[in-house]
Amino acid sequence: MKILMILFFPDLNVWLALSVSEHEHNKEAWSWVRLLPTEANLIFSRYTQLGLLRLLTNRAVMGEQTLTLKQGWDVYEEWLRDPRVEFYPEPRGLDAAFRQATAPFDRERASKLIGDCYLLAYSQQANAALVTFDRALLRAAQRLGCSAVVPGWRST
Repeated sequence: MKILMILFFPDLNVWLALSVSEHEHNKEAWSWVRLLPTEANLIFSRYTQLGLLRLLTNRAVMGEQTLTLKQGWDVYEEWLRDPRVEFYPEPRGLDAAFRQATAPFDRERASKLIGDCYLLAYSQQANAALVTFDRALLRAAQRLGCSAVVPGWRST
């Protein structure tokens, strides 16, 4: 019998919350992970990998707990040792989906929307539920019909 894999695609705020015990959402994030079914996997994209490294090594984000780049890589590599966590390369069709996700914002200047649209397109193309604490991103996912989860809340 083939078991279907359930994919979850945490965004940067969720990966950071899971990686930093003092993060305001750490307990919520870990409570959610502990409730996942055994066939569930958490996936990194290149975007979330780079973002986690950037945030962990950024003094404005981490304060006194700022990591060196080597320490940031160690955190990431520790995640990959978890059998539930994988790095997923960009799915086929991502470029077209990304362009489509940004289309409603064609008349706007560059902003955080670019990264959010990438996350939405990636989650759609990877058939993974986006996991976020970001309410604006959650609303965008709902508008596009993407599967999205807020740790501690219900799925959409």
